Amino acid sequence: MTLETRVQAYLQQLRSVRQVSPHTLDAYRRDLLKVATFCTHQGLGDWSGLKAPHVRSLIAEQHRQGQSSRSLARLLSSLRGLYRYLNAEGLCPHDPTVGLSPPKREKRLPKVLDTDRAMQLLDTPADDDFIGLRDQAMLELFYSSGLRLSELVGLDLPQLDLSEGLVRVDGKGGKVRVVPVGRKAREALQAWMPLRAMANPRDGALFISRKGVRLGERAVQLRVGRAGAQALGQHLHPHMLRHSFASHLLESSQDLRAVQELLGHADIGTTQIYTHLDFQHLSKVYDQAHPRARRSGKAEDQDK
Repeated sequence: MTLETRVQAYLQQLRSVRQVSPHTLDAYRRDLLKVATFCTHQGLGDWSGLKAPHVRSLIAEQHRQGQSSRSLARLLSSLRGLYRYLNAEGLCPHDPTVGLSPPKREKRLPKVLDTDRAMQLLDTPADDDFIGLRDQAMLELFYSSGLRLSELVGLDLPQLDLSEGLVRVDGKGGKVRVVPVGRKAREALQAWMPLRAMANPRDGALFISRKGVRLGERAVQLRVGRAGAQALGQHLHPHMLRHSFASHLLESSQDLRAVQELLGHADIGTTQIYTHLDFQHLSKVYDQAHPRARRSGKAEDQDK
């Protein structure tokens, strides 16, 4: 049987036995026919002739041609499924995809507001009413303390200590951290508190609607987006304020560990990506500080 015939038999089994959707079947078909074409160009007339080096070569070729990591992962998955079928039917004794993985996805740098744009957003006068003062307090707290959306929405009044300028945050995995609240954010929160009280809050939620109920994540996203459109003429989401907080703080302090703690990251590698870490600065710090990196001028002269 030809390469394509084996593919059709496999797809027929998926359709009849596993009842895979037509959309998924089309994706499998495209991927497997692409591999079949590659096999033909390699002079392989049967699926048993395809080996791991061939698959690596195909993946590398597709990657060079601009295929995304997601597409290559799907291609490998389709091929693994085919070989499970061929193995079960006794048509092939091996699976050339074992141990192979697609290229890692490129980690996109987060979008941030530069300092001027952040100041433009936060310095735009807020309406002196319930919604205006509440939204201003949310924006200031996002940027002041680098909170995640879920963390801000989950805040209760007892977690906020305005006299000390601190907020206790329930982060991911139940990890609690205490982070500073800046002066501007404290002022915005103090302006918001009397209006919050007048709305007869149903519980201890810090940010509430006019009906006194805790704001949900979607409502906060919409309010932040509206503020971005009105003050900056651009799309804005809560995480962009968190990104901006981290980026601006790191630019000023160059203290990666402190930023990691403030963000609540378990892995410093996450902080490096989050904040556009300047690796040249790290290299300079290493050369100046590490005992095995420092060399006396005498030793350097001897090396020349």
